[in-house]
Amino acid sequence: MGKNTQRKKILITGGAGFIGSAFIRLIASRSRGLNLGYGQIIIVDKLTYAGSLKRLKEVKGSFKFYKTDICDKKAIERIFTKEKPQAVVHFAAETHVDRSIKDGTPFIETNVKGTHVLLEASRKFCVKKFIFISTDEVYGELKHGKFNENSPFKPNSPYAVSKAAADLLVQAYIRTYNFPAMIVRPCNNFGPWQYPEKLIPVAISRALKNKKIPIYAKGENVREWLYVDDCVEAILKVAQKGKIGQAYNIGSGNERKNIAVVKCILDILAKPHSLIEFVADRPGHDVRYCLDASKIKRTLGWQPRLSFGEGIENTIIWHAFEGRE
Repeated sequence: MGKNTQRKKILITGGAGFIGSAFIRLIASRSRGLNLGYGQIIIVDKLTYAGSLKRLKEVKGSFKFYKTDICDKKAIERIFTKEKPQAVVHFAAETHVDRSIKDGTPFIETNVKGTHVLLEASRKFCVKKFIFISTDEVYGELKHGKFNENSPFKPNSPYAVSKAAADLLVQAYIRTYNFPAMIVRPCNNFGPWQYPEKLIPVAISRALKNKKIPIYAKGENVREWLYVDDCVEAILKVAQKGKIGQAYNIGSGNERKNIAVVKCILDILAKPHSLIEFVADRPGHDVRYCLDASKIKRTLGWQPRLSFGEGIENTIIWHAFEGRE
């Protein structure tokens, strides 16, 4: 990279989170070998219960870190004033549906207000590229077929509503201010370092301890599963080659019922299916999500590399030998 490229900075919110840290590990490991266009990584993270700098230990020294709440407008403006980032990748969010059902306030604050603060700061400081990490849950549920990028929004949980609102806010900035943003909507991610409140890390961690694994209702709800390293590869493709103003679904095509996912984990670990414990269903539980990811595959050349089975095996190995969260 030339001197001018080295001075360019990319600011990443939620960089100590599950997907954000995987993205940083990816770009930090490649930055010396590939011209990614940015010479310095700036991380902004509040370090909530689900955030941990342990996720970044292997790339320590390759980033600058600010422990900051994205809702704090003055603090965010100070960071932008000092660092002057050319690009922003916005991962920071409250993400757990169950928590949003118990109390939606933090979700509205972080996911909507926090996104607005970042959009305003990015606009004020003339950021050249803003990538917003949305979710497949903005579309709601469907029993058959797939959601494409033009499918209407019909979010059903407080979490999904907060992400849909933020997604629409980004779209409004694109339209109103000609703001240089792109949106990605990934399906369910899994992999090492995921906080143990989502289905797969809960199932693995409890199975390893021979504890009961709770599954809502009969476990018939269907999700599309994507290994986190494949997801961040897609996000990097969007950051490098995506078209300003566009949204991109990131889907794997790997659909599984929740009960099948847990049974797969138990079988790999040679644990009895009797560890499964069916519990009362989540209120408003979406039946099925599935994304049409043909756009990102066709226009940016992205393809997921790992099968569901390979990803699960990698995740189990990590939990068994490295996981400490």
